[in-house]
Amino acid sequence: MNRTIPLILAVALFMENMDSTVIATSLPAIAIDLQTSPVALKLALTAYLVSLAVFIPISGWMADRFGAKNVFRAAIDVFIVGSVACAVSNSLPAFVMSRFLQGIGGAMMTPVGRLVLVRATPKSELVAAMSWLSIPALVGPLVGPPVGGFITTYFTWHWIFLINVPIGLIGIWLATRFLPETGPAQTPPLDFIGFVLSGLAASGIVFGLSVVSLPALPPIAGFLTVAVGLVSAALYLLHARRAKNPLLALELFRNQVFRASVLGGGLFRIGIGAVPFLLPLMFQIGFGLTPFQSGMITFVAAVGAIGMKFVTALIFRIAGFRRVLIFGSLIAAASIAINGLFTPETPYLLILAALLAGGFIRSMFFTGINALAYAEISTADTSRATPIAAVFQQLSIALGVALAGGILEVSTTIHGGPLTLSDFHIAFFIVAAVSAAASLSFMRLAPDAGNAVSGYGGLTAPKTLGVSGPQGG
Repeated sequence: MNRTIPLILAVALFMENMDSTVIATSLPAIAIDLQTSPVALKLALTAYLVSLAVFIPISGWMADRFGAKNVFRAAIDVFIVGSVACAVSNSLPAFVMSRFLQGIGGAMMTPVGRLVLVRATPKSELVAAMSWLSIPALVGPLVGPPVGGFITTYFTWHWIFLINVPIGLIGIWLATRFLPETGPAQTPPLDFIGFVLSGLAASGIVFGLSVVSLPALPPIAGFLTVAVGLVSAALYLLHARRAKNPLLALELFRNQVFRASVLGGGLFRIGIGAVPFLLPLMFQIGFGLTPFQSGMITFVAAVGAIGMKFVTALIFRIAGFRRVLIFGSLIAAASIAINGLFTPETPYLLILAALLAGGFIRSMFFTGINALAYAEISTADTSRATPIAAVFQQLSIALGVALAGGILEVSTTIHGGPLTLSDFHIAFFIVAAVSAAASLSFMRLAPDAGNAVSGYGGLTAPKTLGVSGPQGG
């Protein structure tokens, strides 16, 4: 397998993952400087994820229309500009808008990169290719917490965003130098109505859930925003049935393997989206640690994730997708719940061991569901499957942040005081239960689901199932 392409494309994932973990570690310091609360700053995390959910649907169309290589480089440029804007922000609204701009770049970087990889890789090598794509990306969470914590503790948080400038410029150079030229292709007109409706649906639901309990806004504002999102989602479903070339090809969900990957993976990512928000806050507010100390603990999970990448393909080849994803989702959910048992008296070696093990199992799980999404999708449909998978992925992570912040705010309202350690424990137990429910989606898979990708049972020949619809292959 040619490893050059996945390693170059992983530069984008590196920036995104490092950026998110840096911000999570530095939230308390940023909140003080912007004169707001750490929980209110979840709007900055949510704004980025909402931006991804709004603009990811057009990533496949943009790549076909203007060339994947061109779109990939332009997206990195936008991400760099958004990073600089974050660094110079001096208020919560400015910071939130800068994060939204970053999200526009991120919405094009990762899906387009994954689309290039899927098109260039035989299905029998897809698990390994996804692993190689993820290894450099996982270095972001590895270096993000300690670097972000160090800079925030001993310098100022503004500098954590400027790290993206040299990384992004290196990514643009590598893409220009090594990625193959991909010219524009014949594409249908952009489904503008679908773009507007899907954007309103994603942003309305996620943003509404985030602000529903913020003290700065009345709760009715959040509920009305969620209602707008739900109505827009219903209208999009009606529109997609009549449109000739809908922006999101929902008929792909007729494929049970694709449906299980997207919906089951999305349910699990709700819990995963909450962890980077909850864990640094618990260590800093509940344990009294500095951002640097917090980062030096949380980065261990990324070490486990990187180590697991080297054996993931073998595990799926031995046990198959169905078995690994069922037990993997339950064990990974337990690794989230165990965070709710940590106290300042817990030995740090035990905490590090638990986070390391959790990183191992979650890494294996994510590689599996990312590869499973394309296991029975034809090559002609990959550009339509990629935006759907990416939208649900980012939307579920955003919902995880919103859910975690909402649990903390409800808990503090009940006991009438500031955040306490028990508030974080309750949040970890609830989001772990949500993640565990993902196993129900994988229990319905056939025993041989995805064997063409995993090689389980000796099946290694590519296997694709076309789907019905306007562009079904």
